[in-house]
Amino acid sequence: MTEPLTAPVPTAATDLTLWRGAARVLLQNWRGDSTVPSPGLYPHQWSWDSAFIAIGLRHLSVRRAQRELETLTLAQWGDGRIPHIVFNPAVPLAAYFPSPDFWRSSRAGAALGAPRHIETSGIVQPPVHALATWLVHRFDPALSRRRGFLERLRPRLAAWHDYLTGQRDLGGGLTAVVHPWEAGMDNSPAWDGPLSRVEPVPAASYRRADLDHGASAERPTDLDYGRYVRLATDYRDAGYLDTAPLSFAVEDPCVNALLIASEHALADITAELGGDRAPHERRAARLTDALVARLWSPEEGMFLNRDLGPDRLVPARSAAGLVPLLVPGLPAHVADTLVRTAKGASFGLGTLPLVPSYDLRGPDFDPSRYWRGPAWFNINWLLERGLRLHGYTGEADGLRASMLREAGASGFAEYVDPYTAEARGTRSFGWTAALGLDLLAAPSLPAPRGGGDPAPAATRPGARERTAV
Repeated sequence: MTEPLTAPVPTAATDLTLWRGAARVLLQNWRGDSTVPSPGLYPHQWSWDSAFIAIGLRHLSVRRAQRELETLTLAQWGDGRIPHIVFNPAVPLAAYFPSPDFWRSSRAGAALGAPRHIETSGIVQPPVHALATWLVHRFDPALSRRRGFLERLRPRLAAWHDYLTGQRDLGGGLTAVVHPWEAGMDNSPAWDGPLSRVEPVPAASYRRADLDHGASAERPTDLDYGRYVRLATDYRDAGYLDTAPLSFAVEDPCVNALLIASEHALADITAELGGDRAPHERRAARLTDALVARLWSPEEGMFLNRDLGPDRLVPARSAAGLVPLLVPGLPAHVADTLVRTAKGASFGLGTLPLVPSYDLRGPDFDPSRYWRGPAWFNINWLLERGLRLHGYTGEADGLRASMLREAGASGFAEYVDPYTAEARGTRSFGWTAALGLDLLAAPSLPAPRGGGDPAPAATRPGARERTAV
């Protein structure tokens, strides 16, 4: 089946090779209604993966990009949460753990409005979805309006944000995560302190499917995995209630920065549909104030996680603390300090191929192990947008060029060694291909206040309808 493209195919040989490679990954990983991050390691639909994938997929097929987000949000729970995994019933249970029979969402989450006929996980992931929705709409507003795309997505996104700022505000004015997987940076050293209070389940009580597809030296340890399973089990057995006693609760700067950026996008979506943007702008401003008040560390020159158990900042310096550069209303002195920190010896912006996921000089830095040091393309994509938003166009251009180079050279790897850019994790990874495609299709242009595209695709020079091959 062919579908129209709304971005011009590159003509330069190197760009054309990258474009074709990224397109091939997205087409191969497409499953009819959504895209898997990786056919082997991640054979279902993941929440923030789908948001990033939709951002890149719009350059191949706007209809598919819209469908990606529509499919994901159809699995939304009645309380507003968008689950971090939507399971494909055609995939064998043994292909991934924790599988649907572990989460038991339709039963354990029934009181909270979990879908009856779609199995999901019971936890969430970072809220990139409104930003992705707005970018997809802006790419082809005419098609979006004809299909009623924003009309369908807006109430789902509003309910999602209400959940995050309601039930998941555990008293600090920010949204909290109740499992490391919810923050996206699953295995970050930032979780070591809070996780130390969690008793792991016995290793013999479950089987890790991830080690069938990835080297153990690049994956979480058995001890950490046992703690992840304990947290998920306890949350499930409590009916996925956020009012239940929680042994892990953290305010994460990346999650909250993405919520703020998406709240600005939701304001744009609301205004596009003739509604009042002001409530969303006020909420974004309140969240920004709380982010700075609760998570900013002038001494460290970056944002830190707050462990809500002892109610104190976690000293581990992960790349999550740089992502608030994406926030439009961030105070100028905070943004400038973040850039200095990113360019310093701890994160190497401008000197290393990509920004690592954890402080290069940190005691727990590991250049190969999942989220404990390797560089990830989605985090660097967010930083590129943040740099451009706050006027650091030279730094943004340099990072963009490096990301494009390493995405193709690594075979669109899940993550890479931050020093050598050697591929780590799985290859042909969905968001690496998607975000490479997005950077390739969108030339270096200043981002507007709300973080959206500078102009719809139809108004860009050279944009024209094409047919996918």
